[in-house]
Amino acid sequence: MVWRVGRWPAATGVVLGAAALPALAGPYVVGLASSAVVLALLAMSTQMLAVAGLPSFGQTAFLGVGAYTAVVLAASGITDGPVQLAAAAATSAVAAVVTAPFVLRTRAVSFLMVTVMIQGLGYAIAVHWTGVTGGSDGRHTPPVTLGHGHPLTSTPGVYWYAITVLAVAAAGTAVLLRSRLALIWRGHAGHEPRMIALGYRPTVNLGAAYVAAAVLAGIGGALTVAINTFVSPADLSFDVAAAAFAAAALGAALSGTPTMIGALAATVAIVVVRDYFGSNGTGPLYFALLCLTVPYLRPAATGLRTWYTRRRRA
Repeated sequence: MVWRVGRWPAATGVVLGAAALPALAGPYVVGLASSAVVLALLAMSTQMLAVAGLPSFGQTAFLGVGAYTAVVLAASGITDGPVQLAAAAATSAVAAVVTAPFVLRTRAVSFLMVTVMIQGLGYAIAVHWTGVTGGSDGRHTPPVTLGHGHPLTSTPGVYWYAITVLAVAAAGTAVLLRSRLALIWRGHAGHEPRMIALGYRPTVNLGAAYVAAAVLAGIGGALTVAINTFVSPADLSFDVAAAAFAAAALGAALSGTPTMIGALAATVAIVVVRDYFGSNGTGPLYFALLCLTVPYLRPAATGLRTWYTRRRRA
């Protein structure tokens, strides 16, 4: 019982530390942390599909839908942050509903390859639809506003806005993953023929996972615009998709199962080694080394999980 209660102070410490970051670090680190929130949402989106047994590289396409939705709204004079988030979530969900019947005809490696093509298609559209996206030059937007039209221009203000959105999205995701629907997703991931024999409809159930994951990615797109006041096709690139996939894969490898906490922890590790320590151009090397450590860290992580489980039962 003492061990279970002890988890709450740890979680509280993480939250307070994140909130206090602008007082503890300079603008560069705070800006880096704000950008990490977008990768965290992408990693959560990828991990949600992994829970359903659907490995995906295509979540950046939905990030693009959300980002350019925010761009269009900003160009129309609608700069309210929550409005942009809601609209980005809605358009990403619609895009997922449209593509789901085609994508969900595949599974496993075939699904992965189809999502790679979805990512490439999203990137190509962003490059060539210059009237909306600005092409490879990108689009600048005014700062998002909150309340009575106050623009978010300070680095700490943007950061607090980003982590608030992340916290709300994470809370909603946690509730969803404790629902009966998430149990059905896990059932399909474990043995889909048996789920079909029991009367479950995989296209409908897995389609719900696909749409929910797209919503998370779309929110990440709107946050990209809020954080950078700029978006370009580079934000939809394969490098970004690979980083999100790696965060989900690293988190799952270390925790033994697809979990959102694992994905978030892996996101922090990737940003630290790739963007902070690798800011001199060695980031890709550090990122590759981090990925290579997983086979060696996993036995240690398994031992820690065993010890943790025994302590909880004690």
